[in-house]
Amino acid sequence: MSEYIVQMKNIVREFPGVRALRGVDFDLRPGIVHALMGENGAGKSTLMKCLIGIHMPTEGKIFFHDKEVHIPDTITALRMGISMIHQELSPVLDRTVMENIWIAREPMWGPLGLFVDHKKMYSMTKKLLEELELDLDPREQVRRLTVAKMQMMEIAKAVSFNAEVVIMDEPTSALTPNEVAHLFKVIRSLKAKGVAVVYITHKLEEIFEIADEVTVFRDGSLIVTKPASVMTIDSLISYMVGRKLDEMFPKIECPIGETKLEVRHLSVPSLIEDASFTARRGEILGISGLVGAGRTELMEAIFGLRARSSGEILIDGKVVTIDSPVDAIRQGIGFLTEDRRSTGIVPTTSVKWNAVIAHLDHYIDRIGFINHRKVNSDSNLYRDKLSIKTPSIETIIQNLSGGNQQKVLVARWLLTGPDILILDEPTRGIDVGAKAEIHTIITKLAGEGKTIIMVSSELPEILGMSDRIVVVCEGKITGIVDRKDATQELIMRYATNAASYVSASA
Repeated sequence: MSEYIVQMKNIVREFPGVRALRGVDFDLRPGIVHALMGENGAGKSTLMKCLIGIHMPTEGKIFFHDKEVHIPDTITALRMGISMIHQELSPVLDRTVMENIWIAREPMWGPLGLFVDHKKMYSMTKKLLEELELDLDPREQVRRLTVAKMQMMEIAKAVSFNAEVVIMDEPTSALTPNEVAHLFKVIRSLKAKGVAVVYITHKLEEIFEIADEVTVFRDGSLIVTKPASVMTIDSLISYMVGRKLDEMFPKIECPIGETKLEVRHLSVPSLIEDASFTARRGEILGISGLVGAGRTELMEAIFGLRARSSGEILIDGKVVTIDSPVDAIRQGIGFLTEDRRSTGIVPTTSVKWNAVIAHLDHYIDRIGFINHRKVNSDSNLYRDKLSIKTPSIETIIQNLSGGNQQKVLVARWLLTGPDILILDEPTRGIDVGAKAEIHTIITKLAGEGKTIIMVSSELPEILGMSDRIVVVCEGKITGIVDRKDATQELIMRYATNAASYVSASA
């Protein structure tokens, strides 16, 4: 009998114009956390989707417990004991936590089993959540949950299948440090029960904390598989991108000009309280804080996505009216949202139209016709500039990897030529190579005199890229810190203690 629970042999997966997997072999042992690493588009998620039944391999064989298997859909995979938590969550928002966990598997009662046994479903859910030590109410409507809690709910759902293989695709992208620690505790308990965990992440530091083995992909090929204990961050990056990245945060000293944006006493009912700060020309202003602190809500209020109960927004010293995103764009503000799936991409539209849609009037001539030559030219320019991996700008954006979709959204706002660019988690779900490229672009924009406001959950990114850092906790600004004074400990202190307000160089 083989020591492997899963063996994938010579897996090829082709999409129109794209060879996503090029004859990949992958072996997975039980009771092991096996990390998959690689840049966006390298093939990690595609290989796992072949295992879970979302994609059928163009060529190759899959073995489960030494038997060749055919997995045409996710139901088949789940029945076999293979479960996957996807990077892009898609819960049923208007149903409860327990209904989402047991969807299509609800306990039934009655002579013919026609009725859902809600009492039993509640009991089952409560027991499951208690075993995982997850602070969720089984009867809570999912729409009211934070993204982080939705992620934890999906983890509970995967565990509920008693799966022998659990695949986690970017599971910590929306989790706080405490939630990440709890997730790792859950993963270790699964491992102790003999469950094989496939862990896909772009956060290199996580690999050395949770993984036993690491497989690196590049351009649809498997490059190397090694024990995590013999890998280093430098070697991982070198395997992933085929080169060394000596500088992840290419911050250069840019001349800081006069105040471009000023926010005075801005409040949003139940979310933001009396927020005031400034952002200057040529400055990268970092917005830090724990998930749920109100960082995104503050940015949405500035961009006109949320109604303010009080406060003023000034641009170049003048009070402006921003009641909608259209108003904000007219004032020279661009906003890259954190949730590319729900509020970013137009999934069934091409790369080029996703890139130009925020500034479409720029491509319409005097007669009212679209200048397709300019649309194509600008789209191709930013495809090359951001290294977007796509067969062409005509490719439907939902066929790209998550990181490449994010790059298209960055291109969208750069094409509007904003004076003020708000970037909410600009590198979430993006690989190390793409992160460095986007960081370089952000720095160049600041050097051109643009005002950059960058929200990030990653402290190294905040500390490495920001000229000043605004820290938000429980809807309040609790600290404004200069780059020279900023440390991880100081930022975390402000992020966890709203009463300790300190304003430096505000």
